[in-house]
Amino acid sequence: MKTSTVFRPVLFSIFHSLDAKPEVLLVPDMKLFAGNATPELAQRIANRLYTSLGDAAVGRFSDGEVSVQINENVRGGDIFIIQSTCAPTNDNLMELVVMVDALRRASAGRITAVIPYFGYARQDRRVRSARVPITAKVVADFLSSVGVDRVLTVDLHAEQIQGFFDVPVDNVFGSPILLEDMLQIGLENPIVVSPDIGGVVRARAIAKLLNDTDMAIIDKRRPRANVSQVMHIIGDVAGRDCVLVDDMIDTGGTLCKAAEALKERGAKRVFAYATHPIFSGNAVENLRNSVIDEVVVCDTIPLPEEIKALPNVRTLTLSGMLAEAIRRISNEESISAMFEH
Repeated sequence: MKTSTVFRPVLFSIFHSLDAKPEVLLVPDMKLFAGNATPELAQRIANRLYTSLGDAAVGRFSDGEVSVQINENVRGGDIFIIQSTCAPTNDNLMELVVMVDALRRASAGRITAVIPYFGYARQDRRVRSARVPITAKVVADFLSSVGVDRVLTVDLHAEQIQGFFDVPVDNVFGSPILLEDMLQIGLENPIVVSPDIGGVVRARAIAKLLNDTDMAIIDKRRPRANVSQVMHIIGDVAGRDCVLVDDMIDTGGTLCKAAEALKERGAKRVFAYATHPIFSGNAVENLRNSVIDEVVVCDTIPLPEEIKALPNVRTLTLSGMLAEAIRRISNEESISAMFEH
């Protein structure tokens, strides 16, 4: 039985097509700037908003320090800086904060940091009172203190990180874009699978929207960081198309082991969907040797060439969704209304 494609949340029509444009143009004093982390995504966002990226030289001095020069008037402007804090994380974070400082000193009216992927988000608590930092809070304080007025990000690893900031945070979701793709690939008797207990809420939400399909959970033990061992599967996956959903893929070890376990339990095909393609460490080797039929990710982080060359990896753009969110922020409209259906 193939999944029906009748269901279409209203917001998909706003930003699904690669050529989609917002219905309302930007206010005159709105300007987009971009660092070096996600130049292609930034350009796609600018294209959808009928505008161009602001003129700024973002580079390095000979000793490696970040160099920023704003080459146009931004006085009183509504400024949006598009910059993921992905690897090299510290370099991209410093680019962002130095750009904020340069724009603030140039008398920008309001500065919104558009951070498609928010680095350091996984260090959001002290587990068992260990002597470790809460780095997500450190970064939030850093951005707030340097002069950011608002933050727009996608799929924070933990939603409570919004509370670490002293400024408003809009955390938008990549799941509608991923869901739209799921509805178009011809899934047969699908079941949504959470790769761990912590992802159950996300998987349940996707399963409900995917025509209220069934859900399975993979129980695993993680002996150390980036190493996981699949223990057992809660749910019947035999003869079904399994859709693994997560917020990010790091080394890919978790998803690859999960896919192996699903295939061993009789899964027909295994698809993996995630918003953030970190792909660190031995991710290339893991995905190349994986039994996953297809990995679908978003463009919050640029893919390395080795990943792009893999036949089972595909990318969806979030530029339309982010462009619409930027337009709404600039025009003082509701962000949450984008996800009401």
